[in-house]
Amino acid sequence: MKDTFLGIGPLLIFFAAVLWGIDGVLRRTLYDLPPATIVFYEHLIGLIILLPFIFMNWKKEKLTKKEWGAIGLVSLLSGVLGTLFFTTALLKISFIPFSVVFLIQKLQPLFTVLTAWLVLKERPTKAYAVWAGLALVAGYFVTFPNGIVNFGEGGAYVSAAMYALLAAIAWGSSTAFSRFTLLSHSNTFITGLRFLLTVPIALLFVVALNSAPSLTAVTVGQLGTLLVIALSTGMFALWVYYRGLKKTPASVATIVELAFPMTAVVLDYFLYGTVLEVSQYIAGAVLLFAMYRVSRLMGSIARAPIE
Repeated sequence: MKDTFLGIGPLLIFFAAVLWGIDGVLRRTLYDLPPATIVFYEHLIGLIILLPFIFMNWKKEKLTKKEWGAIGLVSLLSGVLGTLFFTTALLKISFIPFSVVFLIQKLQPLFTVLTAWLVLKERPTKAYAVWAGLALVAGYFVTFPNGIVNFGEGGAYVSAAMYALLAAIAWGSSTAFSRFTLLSHSNTFITGLRFLLTVPIALLFVVALNSAPSLTAVTVGQLGTLLVIALSTGMFALWVYYRGLKKTPASVATIVELAFPMTAVVLDYFLYGTVLEVSQYIAGAVLLFAMYRVSRLMGSIARAPIE
């Protein structure tokens, strides 16, 4: 199949992004666990499921030093830091609307394009810079209603927003590195390796953040929720995403991923009755339009071989 913006690759990424939008609903139920512990267990469960596939392909697929370095960065940035920052932001939900945590993820393309330029040589155009700048301004107004920074609650709102922004930076920066490793390897194998490397890194963070005692305090119900996350919005969604990313330029993929925050906005309204300020909805619409224009501009980027 010809790999176009409307091809199978972007559709798979769209499906994964919708699953990620649902992820916040599941993750919120784990509010009494430290974020690092949640990250560790969800990746450990995913790794256990993926181990047979890793062993099956271990001798078939050999990674170069650069590819090992790339998957290592992805494990650190996306697997641990991005998920840790995102989970921390969600656990501060009493200070910041659920919708805003996800809307801030719209800034992710800015960091994806930067790394795609450096790693994959997907050079952005001047027009891209204009629309990206507009998106950045709109992102500010999405985060802060009417452009006024909320310093109340001891700066908790700003803190939650910053964690969400850090998650966007970590996830956006890892997209290009993920695609780099996928160009010559199967998405199943790369998904497995990412989980394999993420588990020990996450464990180090658990220890460093003094969360080790919580490892034995996880209940059966919480493990069940973590298993559901692994089989839906976690490991499975990542496998689908990598399958799509293998067929899609990073600069296009990051636009399709906007389904992630938009799904969360819809869920926030229907499940929690959250209504944002008018300025936030307007800024969100501007941001979506800017990202749509970016996707059109980047549609002519040369595609890499798909298999």
